[in-house]
Amino acid sequence: MSSRLRDRTSCQPKLHNHHYQVTTKTAVAMPNHFTETLTCPLTELATNLSDSELRETAYEILVGACRSSGVKPLTFISHSDKNSGRAPALTSTASLQRSLSSTAASNVKKALGLKSSGKRQVSGESDSERVKKAVTIGEMLRVQMRVSEQIDSRVRRALLRVAAAQLGKRIESIVLPVEMLQQLKPSDFPNQWEYEAWQRRNLKILEAGLLLHPLLPLDKTDTAAQQLRQIIRGALEKPLETGKNNKSMQALQSIALSLACRTFDGSVSETSHWADGFPLNLRIYQMLLEACFDVNDETSVIEEVDEVLELVKRTWVVLGMNQMLHDLCFFWILFNRYVVTGQVESDLLFAANNLLMEVEKDAKAMTDPDYSKIISSTLGTILGWAEKRLLAYHNYFHSDNTETMECVVSMAVLSAKIMVEDISHKYHRTRNDIDLARERVDNYIRSSLRVAFVQIMEKLKSSKRSSKNQQNQFPFLSILAQGVSTLAFSEKAIFSPLLKRWHPLAAGVAVATLHSCYGNELKQFVSGIGDLTPDILQVLRAADKLEKDLVQIAVENSVDSEDGGKSIIREMPPYEAESVVSNLVKSWITTRLDRLKEWVDRNLQQEVWDPQTNKENFAPSAVEVLRIVDEALEAFFLLPISMHAVLLPDLTTGIDRCILHYISKAKSGCGSQSTFVPSMPVLTRCSTRSKFVGVFKRKEKFQIAQGRKSQVGTTNSNGSLGISQLCCRINTLQHFRIELDVLAKRASYHVRNSESAHMDNIADGMGKAFELSTTACVEGIKQLCEITAYKIVFHDLSHVLWDGLYVGEVSSSRIEPFLQELEQYLEVISLTVHYRVRTRVITEVMKASFDGLLLVLLAGGPPRAFHLQDYETIADDFKSLCDLFWSNGDGLPADLIQKFSTTVSAILPLFHTDTDSLIEQFQYMTLETYGGSAKSKLPLPPTTGQWNPTEPNTLLRVLCYRSDETAAKFLKKTYNLPKKL
Repeated sequence: MSSRLRDRTSCQPKLHNHHYQVTTKTAVAMPNHFTETLTCPLTELATNLSDSELRETAYEILVGACRSSGVKPLTFISHSDKNSGRAPALTSTASLQRSLSSTAASNVKKALGLKSSGKRQVSGESDSERVKKAVTIGEMLRVQMRVSEQIDSRVRRALLRVAAAQLGKRIESIVLPVEMLQQLKPSDFPNQWEYEAWQRRNLKILEAGLLLHPLLPLDKTDTAAQQLRQIIRGALEKPLETGKNNKSMQALQSIALSLACRTFDGSVSETSHWADGFPLNLRIYQMLLEACFDVNDETSVIEEVDEVLELVKRTWVVLGMNQMLHDLCFFWILFNRYVVTGQVESDLLFAANNLLMEVEKDAKAMTDPDYSKIISSTLGTILGWAEKRLLAYHNYFHSDNTETMECVVSMAVLSAKIMVEDISHKYHRTRNDIDLARERVDNYIRSSLRVAFVQIMEKLKSSKRSSKNQQNQFPFLSILAQGVSTLAFSEKAIFSPLLKRWHPLAAGVAVATLHSCYGNELKQFVSGIGDLTPDILQVLRAADKLEKDLVQIAVENSVDSEDGGKSIIREMPPYEAESVVSNLVKSWITTRLDRLKEWVDRNLQQEVWDPQTNKENFAPSAVEVLRIVDEALEAFFLLPISMHAVLLPDLTTGIDRCILHYISKAKSGCGSQSTFVPSMPVLTRCSTRSKFVGVFKRKEKFQIAQGRKSQVGTTNSNGSLGISQLCCRINTLQHFRIELDVLAKRASYHVRNSESAHMDNIADGMGKAFELSTTACVEGIKQLCEITAYKIVFHDLSHVLWDGLYVGEVSSSRIEPFLQELEQYLEVISLTVHYRVRTRVITEVMKASFDGLLLVLLAGGPPRAFHLQDYETIADDFKSLCDLFWSNGDGLPADLIQKFSTTVSAILPLFHTDTDSLIEQFQYMTLETYGGSAKSKLPLPPTTGQWNPTEPNTLLRVLCYRSDETAAKFLKKTYNLPKKL
């Protein structure tokens, strides 16, 4: 592939300049409506540095690096010398001033497979022409990087001053932005605004390189970093006074140098690390590499790319770059330029692919985590772009651009391979036997052909809708079969030979995918017919011909494969397997299931859920539904077919869904646990003077009860949610649960006595029949038990619990009335509910009762207030509540009662704890929960309803209902809670 891509010439036209034209204005590129923007894979900088600012910094580093690598000092060339036409003497910047005519054909272009515009003509040039070209490379780089002559002159002037001040020091040992700030003054700029912008740019570069993206992570306690941050912040607000002897400048230089020369071992390095931290160095280097593209033709790599890269690489010592990072950056630049310029210059894509092969070699040897992160991000972006096209390659490629497609596949496969095998070594070890390239190309083939198949179908449907004759809908699959056959032969001729490089069975995978797509449509068609007709036979014949074409292609493609194509053939189950008899039986099953669903709906509409209708206390509709199910199973096994076992899962699955529908309806309209729980009143503080003497007056209690009842949710006003009706629903689901097991065993017995070839396996699997319904019964019983319990406690008994318990004086409004009425409900449950679920219902009632008691104590609203001496009464009431469910050993087990009463038992002692201790606990737990944010002012803890003696909101609520001055003052001072709603 590499040699083919390197030797290839693009079919797209491309202009090359035989002589570089030095200009100061970039030509306007032709607008392209197919351009695309890719997200830069490099991490975003933590400061706002524009491309022009990065480019100017890159230019300063480049000129400084070229100066530092020479043996003589940099010589400043004035505009007058340039304009006079005199030839400047070549100095240490000879690398920048080298004549373009001395360059032969580009080795870089040759290596990357880029076309060359031809060698420059050297002979016949006059001396004056060669003199004029003496600084062509330097001028070219300036123009390529969009640097004006004025800025170039200022940069060179500043570097001369730096060289004089830092005699003998190389570019990598100085902090260039600081030196530039010292050497240039406002008088070096056309105006104050440009000077200040230049100064801000250098400060932002310092901030990015030393503070935001340093090579070595900063210690949070590093005072130098804090000082530099303060200096930069101040300078960005008010221009910094520069100059060698300026104190601010000296401080900046000292601090910046100390940060830039840090090392991992704590020693002072001779190399200054102010621009070699990720990703700042990569962004700056990106600006340098952009100079390799013709400023007048954004799709063209300049002929002088060898000289440019030679100069650019001299910045490595400053930017901390190496060959591996260079390869990766240049690879991204080439690829991104191909994309953003409208993908018209395929040479750029081929060059990027060739360079990706070098990146692969680099990745194998690299263990640096920063490099791994960057290469993963870069390759991930490229892989995403490539797979967008390859997963639907029929929409992007055709017979005229298969070479481009081959390159895209190569890049996608190679990118994935590097990411999976060379970067993620652990993942590689687990996949060492898997051919990654084959796997990915397999996915591209299947995905693209599915997309193409859908497009053919949509086109045929659209054509059919516009056709006048729409009466006959069956031939659609016949026409579709012809279209799929044409697509298969086209795939075999155009794309399969190309993709075979990565997948030896490319054509086989393609036809297997088409076989599956058409087979799915054929199945839907067959499942909707009742009797065979000429039209149906026409479709079946077309499907048969298509299948033979597809199988023939698969067989021809698999001649040289290891398994002879058996794996592909196995992916193509014959269409004939779906026989007419099978379709008729499926139709019969559908009809039966539709009838069953109608019966379910009809019986449910008439159901009143009266447990007295039969002695088992479940709904009569359940009897009817189960009777119809039993009849359907009996009739199914009486059908004169030999495929009962094969088709039985279709029937049982449908029955399962119908029963599931019944169960869903049986639960609907009953509400939920939250339906019956009253809404919590707003927190108030208890007034010690609002304590009522004696029992409430009847009128007052009635008014409070009326207000409380308005908070209780209800779902139906016709009485259908009575406890007896809920118990009937519970019994009904329990009855279904029992009978479904019986039906599954009966079906298994019939299967074992049938003539099916795989009857044993299917019979063994019948244990999972009606699994959804069985699970739904269990879940439904659980939900209905909870609903029943909360309805009893919070709805039916709200007048004695929520509206009566502990309202006014605790001693005169105790729990006994609630217990008396609750006991009556427990008797109803004991007499009505099936014995297998009776304990669960009573347990849920107990849990709801405990929740109700806690809700009264912690969220009972203004009518309730508690003294310390009320603890004994409350504890005694709680014991009475537990005793009711224990019932002298005839009720729930003691360990079960203890398990669900743990929360109440843990919270009750809070009502016996003195107020000062409660306040102290509350403050401590609030600080523990909210940390430092609660030191200045205690936040109001949210109400979660998950009561706990160590939870701040629980403690706060005990304080809110504590009837004493200390609690009232604390709540008033801390939260300014009102006394009344």
